[in-house]
Amino acid sequence: MPSTPSDPRECAARLPLGPGVYRFRDATGGVLYLGRSVSLRRRVASYWGDLGDRGHLAAMVARIACVEAVPCDSAHEAAWLERNLLERRKPPWNRSPSGGQESEVWIRLSAPSVMVVHRRRTGDRARHFGPYLGGQKARDAVSGLGRILPLRYAVDRRSGSERELARARGASPGVRADLARAMTAVLDRDPAAVAALRAELVRRRDLAAGRLAFEFAGRLQGELEGLDWITAEQKVTQAEPSDFDVAGWADGVLVCFAIRGGRLCGWSQRACGAAAARRHLAETPGPGPRAPAWADFARRSAELAARLRS
Repeated sequence: MPSTPSDPRECAARLPLGPGVYRFRDATGGVLYLGRSVSLRRRVASYWGDLGDRGHLAAMVARIACVEAVPCDSAHEAAWLERNLLERRKPPWNRSPSGGQESEVWIRLSAPSVMVVHRRRTGDRARHFGPYLGGQKARDAVSGLGRILPLRYAVDRRSGSERELARARGASPGVRADLARAMTAVLDRDPAAVAALRAELVRRRDLAAGRLAFEFAGRLQGELEGLDWITAEQKVTQAEPSDFDVAGWADGVLVCFAIRGGRLCGWSQRACGAAAARRHLAETPGPGPRAPAWADFARRSAELAARLRS
């Protein structure tokens, strides 16, 4: 294993402020703990401050000899990566093997119905988007989608009150296909579609706050956060199963990731010269349209690993 700073607290200042997954190793190289954070630098530094209700971790902190981390493109991606790694192997100081209590869910779209479900059923012709971690976040996102794109009101048979609601929301059977396409674009993370829907939610939230309707504004804020969660970059858990390896190299450190069944579930790093790294790098990027994103992900992880071990 490459040499590390004598004081692992120095590593915290070298970590990015963004989201990611981190792990602590002891002097023998054994993994003590693995966690995630929306801010790697602040979270890791907190272990050498006032632990508060985490006082039981003091004995672990005294054994930390090495800090490793993987920067992620979103908090959602970090949540999935932590879940996948902990399902494969649970370090001794991790209490939960699942990486949190979030449920794995999907968003099922079969116009005019859109709902959160816990699994894809075999033979179901509906379009499924996901998987996502966090049932409540997904439900909030679906609520926000339906608020701006009233697909569920674009039905053929409606009662009198339903017709009035549909008319007020601009929904009718004639626009059902358009609404379904617009919703699909958001769930497919089309940048323009996501930005437009998000801007309208922000406008309505700010309008509600300006009218002192703070409870309604809070509900809209929750929908915004749910939308951001499900549309954020997230590649470490994919709907379609695939197996491949990804590697990144920087300044004498090789970082390797194993993707099995569509999930990044293996992470290793070690000292490695440029010549020896070439074979691993030749296998990167992985297959498919997400190849550039995987190559960038591995490269950034290797650069951070080298910085932490310098």
